[in-house]
Amino acid sequence: MKTLDFFRSNPVFTRADFVASTAAAAGRGHRTPDLLLAYYVGKGRLLRLRRSLYAVVEPGANRQTQSVDPFLVAAKLADDAVLAYHTALEFHGKAYSVHERLVYLTAKVVRPFQFRGQIFRGVPFPRALASHGQRLFDVKTLDRVGVGVRVTSLERSLVDVLARPDLGGGWEEVWRSLELVEFFDLDRVIEYALLLENATTAAKVGFFLDQHREALMVEDKHLQPLRERRPRSPHYLERRERSDSRLVAAWNLIVPERILRRAWREVL
Repeated sequence: MKTLDFFRSNPVFTRADFVASTAAAAGRGHRTPDLLLAYYVGKGRLLRLRRSLYAVVEPGANRQTQSVDPFLVAAKLADDAVLAYHTALEFHGKAYSVHERLVYLTAKVVRPFQFRGQIFRGVPFPRALASHGQRLFDVKTLDRVGVGVRVTSLERSLVDVLARPDLGGGWEEVWRSLELVEFFDLDRVIEYALLLENATTAAKVGFFLDQHREALMVEDKHLQPLRERRPRSPHYLERRERSDSRLVAAWNLIVPERILRRAWREVL
């Protein structure tokens, strides 16, 4: 593939992407990939985001102000990256708020990266998925300006942000975001929740679905498998918030009153 054609098809790319695209065309007398990259950075056609990661600058644009799609950046920070948690909800257009922190799953150890005020954080895949060879359970490859991006489905994202509300923006953000989704494949939600093999997560998912029976058409057949996996003794929904909480016996969860009554709706 010719270099400029590659740029048109890859608004954000890694050195490895570029090397793979130019390998077939490379030969004696051709510039090495690194020399080509340095040339186009010098000409202002590329913006070097970090080592081995580049964004294409449109002809005539200023590379200091050229917009760079943050989803594409996150997707390229590891070769196994999967957009997840609140970032997945944003990608699907179902996040209540836009965040400056983007989260992706990866099996690699990657340092947090900052670019133009946004923080990109890689987190490990849940251990249960790794042990069962199911890291990519309900991961979709979806189009983003012509580029395929791996992202968790809405069903998996529901479970993930309930399991890790710290990566979902906090309980209010999680609740408000999930309530923007009109439909979930509940069988898929439950299958994934059970796959994680975590009693507290099963209870959290069951509690959320129980709270949204009518809106999400939840039936007892959906809740029963989760009830069977709930903790044997009461667990806190939010470990850091233990005061002014109440036991929800059906799920063995101690839930803050503000979440039970959805206190954020009281603020005008």
